[in-house]
Amino acid sequence: MNNYQPKLTKAPAQLIQSNGQPAFGLFDGSIPDFNLRDFVYQNLMDKKASALSRYFHYKQFQFICVTGSDWLLAVAIADIRYANSGFAYVYRFDTNQTVSRGLLLPGALGCQMNDSPSKGEAKQQFGSYKVTIKTSPTQWQLHIDTKELKADLTLNKAKQTPLALCAPTGYNGWTYTEKSNALAVSGSLELQGIALDLTQALAGYDFSAGFMRRQTSWRWASISAVVEGQAFGLNMAAGVNETGLCENALWFDGQIQHLSPASFVFDRKDDTKAWKISSLCGEVQLEFQPLYCRQEKVNIGLLASNFRQYVGLYSGFVALHNGNTVQLNQVKGLAEDHYAKW
Repeated sequence: MNNYQPKLTKAPAQLIQSNGQPAFGLFDGSIPDFNLRDFVYQNLMDKKASALSRYFHYKQFQFICVTGSDWLLAVAIADIRYANSGFAYVYRFDTNQTVSRGLLLPGALGCQMNDSPSKGEAKQQFGSYKVTIKTSPTQWQLHIDTKELKADLTLNKAKQTPLALCAPTGYNGWTYTEKSNALAVSGSLELQGIALDLTQALAGYDFSAGFMRRQTSWRWASISAVVEGQAFGLNMAAGVNETGLCENALWFDGQIQHLSPASFVFDRKDDTKAWKISSLCGEVQLEFQPLYCRQEKVNIGLLASNFRQYVGLYSGFVALHNGNTVQLNQVKGLAEDHYAKW
C-alpha cells in the first residue's frame, strides 16, 4: 500500500493571479477572494469571450450535510445561470422515512450566491421555502425555514484544514472546490415541530465554483461520523477535478490526510446493490449500501440533469499515514451519481 502524500501549495490571498488566470494547485487552506473581475476568459479559439458567455458559463453550488445519531440532513443551493435549484431533506434511519423539499426556478429568480467560501451569503427564497448559507473564515451558518423543516445551525471550521484545490477544466475553464467534513455543529434543528438531537452530530460543507465543462458528470462519496471514538470525515470524487489533481481526503481527529484518485463501481440499473469505492493506492477500501435515493431527471434542451444522491451505510477500512487502520462498520453517509448539461 503506497503512502500517498501530494505536495501542498500555500493558498494565495486571491484566486485570480496577475496574469489573469487562476492559481492552480492543492492548497493548504481556503482562498478568501475570488476576484473574478480580473479573470481573462477566452473562448475555444483563444479570443476574448463575450460578456454573455462569461456570465452563463460560470456555475456554482454550495452544499451542507449534517449527520446525527439516527438522521441525516442534506441541503443544496446551485446556480447554473439558466436556472437555479436547491433542496433540503431529512432522512430518518430509524424509520426509513424522508421529509424533502426542492426548488427549480428560471434564471436567478429567488436565488442569491456569493463568490467566496469564507465571506458572504447565499440564499434561495420562494414562497414558504427559505434557505440561507452564510460563510466566514471560521464558520458556516445554515438557516432553513420551510413548513416541515426549520434549522439554525453553525458549522465550526476554524480548527480544521479544508480540502481546497483549483484545477483546469476542459480547454479554457477551471473549477475551485473546497470541502471539509467531520466538523462540530451547534444550534437547533426541528423536523415537523420536533427537535432533533445534535449531541452526536457532525457536519460537512462543499463549495464548488468555476467555468466548468458544458457537459460533466461525477461520482462522489461523503462521510461525517464518529468512528473509533474520533471525528471521522471522508470526501472522495471522480469526474471533475482530475487534471493532475484530485479532490480526495479524509479527516481523523481533526487532521487531514489527502488520498489518491478514487474508483467507483456500482450498478445504475439497480439502486439496491452495494457500491465498491476504493483508491488507486489502496488506502481506501469501502462498500456502500444505499438505503434512500433522492433523484431528479430534467431534460429541457439547453439544460439536462440526471441526479441521484443516496443515503446509506459504509463498511470497510481506510489506512492512515501513521500505519494505523480505521475500520468502518455501517457508518452513515452519502454517495452521488450525477450527469449535467449546463
